[in-house]
Amino acid sequence: MSKKDYIPSKDTQLLDFSKNLTEYATSNFARWKVPAPGDDMTDLISTFEYCLGKTSLPNRGKVDVLEKNEAKKALEKALRTYIQGFLARNPNVSNIDREKMRLTIYDTIPTSVADPTGQAEAEISFPGRTQLCLRIKHIAGTPTDVKSNYGFRVYYGIFAQGATLPVSGKDLNQSRFTRKKMTLFTFQPEDTGKSAFFSIRYENSKGIAGPWGPMFSAVIP
Repeated sequence: MSKKDYIPSKDTQLLDFSKNLTEYATSNFARWKVPAPGDDMTDLISTFEYCLGKTSLPNRGKVDVLEKNEAKKALEKALRTYIQGFLARNPNVSNIDREKMRLTIYDTIPTSVADPTGQAEAEISFPGRTQLCLRIKHIAGTPTDVKSNYGFRVYYGIFAQGATLPVSGKDLNQSRFTRKKMTLFTFQPEDTGKSAFFSIRYENSKGIAGPWGPMFSAVIP
């Protein structure tokens, strides 16, 4: 497992990694104040393990290998979504937790890269059903530094009608990192009619976040 990619590329190592992470997260998600990995993750692990077993049989065929590769891709995607969305920058997840889950422990040694001080916001468009597209832009008048403003951490949450609405970005428990100024969010069919709230923070290349940008929202079509 390289430093740049915490998810193992080898099949057997990936299977062991995913089981270990899911078991540990299931025991600790409440302490971290995030959702548990859930049955969907367990099903993806089981499917990948089953398909991997079929490829070890003497009579395996091309279809077996293709099915294993597809199951692997689906599992890797789900792992990245869960880790980046709930664990990577969660202050409740300690370095001991990360070590036990075999995740990246971020370097805290001071460098010449300054902390971000600029702010970002976004315009929302509606490309399709259940989809919201954010066009991220810098807030004029706030500091602009290419090194400090390396990328964007987009915090978001989904709220049904009548729910207690967030007061600030700190109330949004999901996030996604991107370096692109156009980022597409595709929600679930049952989210239609609910409100999606967003707030953006710049991050530098060391993963240090800047000030919270203004919160904004839209109804999911």
